[in-house]
Amino acid sequence: MQEQFSTAAICRPWTLRSRKSRKHLPVRARVITLGICLFAFTASIALPALLHAEPGNGSYQIQAPVDSYIVKDLCSSRVVMAKDIDRPVSPASLTKILTCIMAIESGKLDQDVIITRESTNVEPSKAGFRVGERIRLLDLVKAAMVNSSNDAAFAIAIHLSGSVDAFVASMNSRARAIGMRNSRFTNPAGFDKGIYAGNTSTAGDLLCLTEYSVRNPVFNAVARLDRAVFVEQSTRKVYSLKTHNKLLGRYPYAVGIKTGYTGRAGRCLIGRAIKDNRDILLVMLNSRTDRWNVAAEMFDRALLIQREEPVMIARSSVPPAERAVRADAGERKMAHASRLHTRKARKGAAVVAASAKQSKHHARHAVALTKSVKKSKQHTALIAKSGKKMKKGDPVVAKSGVKQNRKALVAAKSAGKSKLRDLAIAKRGRKLDRKGISATKSAGKLKKRDLALSKSARKKQTES
Repeated sequence: MQEQFSTAAICRPWTLRSRKSRKHLPVRARVITLGICLFAFTASIALPALLHAEPGNGSYQIQAPVDSYIVKDLCSSRVVMAKDIDRPVSPASLTKILTCIMAIESGKLDQDVIITRESTNVEPSKAGFRVGERIRLLDLVKAAMVNSSNDAAFAIAIHLSGSVDAFVASMNSRARAIGMRNSRFTNPAGFDKGIYAGNTSTAGDLLCLTEYSVRNPVFNAVARLDRAVFVEQSTRKVYSLKTHNKLLGRYPYAVGIKTGYTGRAGRCLIGRAIKDNRDILLVMLNSRTDRWNVAAEMFDRALLIQREEPVMIARSSVPPAERAVRADAGERKMAHASRLHTRKARKGAAVVAASAKQSKHHARHAVALTKSVKKSKQHTALIAKSGKKMKKGDPVVAKSGVKQNRKALVAAKSAGKSKLRDLAIAKRGRKLDRKGISATKSAGKLKKRDLALSKSARKKQTES
C-alpha cells in the first residue's frame, strides 16, 4: 500500500496537468511526461526488490551495500548467504587472525617477548608498548585479537621468526596449507599501502581461516573476550585494552570474533553467533553502511532459515564470460567425479565377484574336508578291528617267539666257543712270529688246520 501511495503521489500532478492542458502541450512534452511517470512507477516497484529480493524458490536474499560477504551454518556445514566470495579485497586487521593462530600453534605462549623498536614504529591502533618491555606471547595474542593492536602483531612476528619478512613467508605458506588459495599477505597486521601494498584476501578464504581457527580452544577463548587485561613482566605495569567489536553489545547471540578497518579496505567484520544449537559464522568485507546492523540482520535471517531451505546467493559481479568458464569447469569436475565413481563401482563389483568365487572355492574345500574326515574315521575303525584280530593271535606268536629265542641262545654259545678258539689261535700266531722265518711253515700248517676247524665249525653252526 505504501508503494502504491508513493507512486500515485509522484504521478498525480503530472496527470492532472496533462488532462487540463493536453491540447496546449507539444508532442515532445507529452512524451517526456509519460516517460517520467513510467520511470517513477518502475522505480517504486524495483527499489524494494533490489534491497530485499525474494526469488521464486521462497528464500530470502539480502542485497546490502557490501562488496562481498558469506554466512555459513557451522552445525550443518551449509552456506546460507553469499556474495562475490572469490573477489580479492584488502582484509585489513582480519589478517591478525592468521598471525594469532600461528602464535597459538607455536607452543610458545608462556614465553616472554621483548618489545623491539621495529614493533613500536607502527600506525594506530596500538597498545602502546615501550621498547624493552617483556610481554607474554599469550598476552600479545589477546592484544592483537581484542584491541587489534598493530604493535602486538609485529612483536609476535619478530619473536617467532626473527624478522617481519621471514614471518610473512611463513604466513603465506601456512595460508596455502590451510586452504586459502586466493590470498597474499605482506605483513602480520593488515596494512595495505606503501611498502605493505598488495595485502589481499577473499571472503571465502577468510571463512576457511576462521573455520580452522575456531577449532582451537585457546583461540575460541581469546576471540570471545571484550577486554584484555594483563601485566608487563618486569615492571608489573597493567594493560587494559577494550574491543572494537560493537556487535558484542548490540546483538545478544554474538560471540566475537574480529573487526578490521583501513581507508582502502573499508569496514570489515568476521562475526559469530550461537543460538539454540545453531552456530553461524559471518564474513563481511568493505561495508559501506552500518556493519553492526547489517550483521545483526544477516544473523537473524540465517537463524530463521530452516536447514532444508535453499541457499541464498546474491547476484555476482563476476562477468558473464568468467561465470560461463567457471560453470564449464564445475561441469568438468562433476563429470570427472562421476567417472571416478563409476570406476570405483566397477572395481567394487569385481571385488564382490572375486569374493564370491573365493567363497565357492572355500565351500568346495569344506566339502572335501568333510569327506576326508569321514574316510579317516572309517580308516580308524578298520585299524581298530585289525588290532582286535592281532590281539587274538598273540598267544601263538608268543610261543613261536620262545622257540626262536632258544635257537638264538644255542647259536650264541657256539659263536662264543669259536671266538675263544680264534683268540687261542691268535696267541699261537704271535708266538710263531717271534720264532722267525723257520716257524712260518708250521704256522701255515696250523692256519690250514685252523681253516679246516673253522669250516667244520661253520658246518656245525649250519647244522645246528
